[in-house]
Amino acid sequence: MGIVVAIVNQKGGVGKTTTAINLSACLAELGKRVLLVDCDPQANATSGIGFQRSTARPHLYDALSGLVDVRQAIHATQFPNLFLLPSDMELAGAEVELVQEEGREQAFRNLLAPVKPDFDILILDAPPSLGILTVNCLAAADYLLIPIQCEYYALEGLGNLLSTIRRIRMAFNPALTILGILRTMYDARTNLAHQVSAELQKHFPQWLLRTVIPRTVRLAEAPSHGLPIIHYDGRSIAAEAYRQLAQEVLERLGM
Repeated sequence: MGIVVAIVNQKGGVGKTTTAINLSACLAELGKRVLLVDCDPQANATSGIGFQRSTARPHLYDALSGLVDVRQAIHATQFPNLFLLPSDMELAGAEVELVQEEGREQAFRNLLAPVKPDFDILILDAPPSLGILTVNCLAAADYLLIPIQCEYYALEGLGNLLSTIRRIRMAFNPALTILGILRTMYDARTNLAHQVSAELQKHFPQWLLRTVIPRTVRLAEAPSHGLPIIHYDGRSIAAEAYRQLAQEVLERLGM
């Protein structure tokens, strides 16, 4: 049975989708069979892995709405072992539709249950919000990976997210476990980055991952080419960092 890892932070611009794409690619490179599920209507994970948003059909919303079986919405990528369940702007409609449904928080869990045995790891790229789609990601996940940019508002946002996680555990998913906090877009030249990193180490030592993702131009360029960093510039420091992250994730998962 595949392990579901949700990558969640309600704050935008923290490298969440970048991490979803590149962690998925690095796990696949290590021989794990990986399904990347784009749960964000902006569909950045879909385009960032080489699919045209407008033509990646069927997609997650089609499966959620019952138009197709979920297996029909899973697409092989150009990379071995890596598969995509794409998103589309239509998924924004699910925000409204799910509110009216009973058991709405379990929609993703129920949808993915039949395909979990087909994969080693399922990576959910959640939207940058705490709306119903993100709640669905948290309710469906076994583990949670939290990317954090080392900046002023990072710790405040983390506190809000941890409160939401506690509520999700009580209501829908008591087994939800924090896999780790990942420092992203890290600029070692700034005092602020070091200060926030020290605060994370002080308050969350059990969750803070060893791996740190640096801020680099090559990493920012890769999505525009529809490529994970290991396939865009495999010798870059960012590629090496995401390879280290994949190893650390497998270590924490006991795989």
